[in-house]
Amino acid sequence: MKIAVLGAGAMGCLYGAKLAEAGEDVTLLDVWKEHIDAIRKQGLAVSSATGDRNVPMNVASDPLTVGRVDMVIVFVKSYHTREAMGGALSLLHDDTIVFTVQNGLGNVEQLAELTGERRIIAGTSGFGATMIGPGHIRHAGTGATTLGELSGEKTARIERLVSVFNAAGLNPILADNLQGILWGKLVVNAGINAITALTRIKNGQILEMPELTALMEKAVEEALEVSRRRGIRLVPEGDVLEHVKEVIRNTRENISSMRQDVERGRRTEVEFINGAIVREGKALGVLTPVNFALTNLVKGLEAGAR
Repeated sequence: MKIAVLGAGAMGCLYGAKLAEAGEDVTLLDVWKEHIDAIRKQGLAVSSATGDRNVPMNVASDPLTVGRVDMVIVFVKSYHTREAMGGALSLLHDDTIVFTVQNGLGNVEQLAELTGERRIIAGTSGFGATMIGPGHIRHAGTGATTLGELSGEKTARIERLVSVFNAAGLNPILADNLQGILWGKLVVNAGINAITALTRIKNGQILEMPELTALMEKAVEEALEVSRRRGIRLVPEGDVLEHVKEVIRNTRENISSMRQDVERGRRTEVEFINGAIVREGKALGVLTPVNFALTNLVKGLEAGAR
């Protein structure tokens, strides 16, 4: 399968490396020149608890040099979705899959406007990865890749994708409830990302401090209430708060993407995560004071960095 990963941040690199190691034809696409140059010169360095390895990777900054591909995996920040995909339409042939594994709400809609809804498969990732420096990432946690068609159908193309991801060790879980998948990940991120960005801790440390555990639980409870009012059946089903804690434990060594953004002085995705909970809650008459506070505190950090 010929695959382009649009956005070679830590997670894009991790997925690209695992797919390349499984024999797929993968190209990482990014505008960060030093990063692309480092990978082109020496391969992608991947560190993990089980050791270090170097993965030879195809890389590019210009989508026109890649040609048409069978799948585009979109890993850019939510606020770059429209610009990045709009500049990469040359990657698409008639049957190209556009697979979004991005955080927050609104990415599916933005991609559909650009590529057509029929191309899109959406999903979430329970993996964790951290950017160490140009050409170097740390694989910090392993989970599942949950994915589904917008229609909820079990199609031949999604069965093929499940097979490809299985071979790459990406632990695919096929789901027929796309909104439940996206909201399930939103609830998890609402409980983790802003807290780690504000306190500069690793994911697992949330559960080591009673004060932060309580804050996480309140943020998750607000998100759950909003999802209930929206009529969302979350994926996975069951005890959602315990699921969030399990994700925290599984990614305990991970430095969240939002913390990484804050530390690098970059814009975060808080408006698409905790901010989305606030907006949806306001529309539904649900109070979300903890998510409101987390959103504005992170935005204050961003402003301070600028």
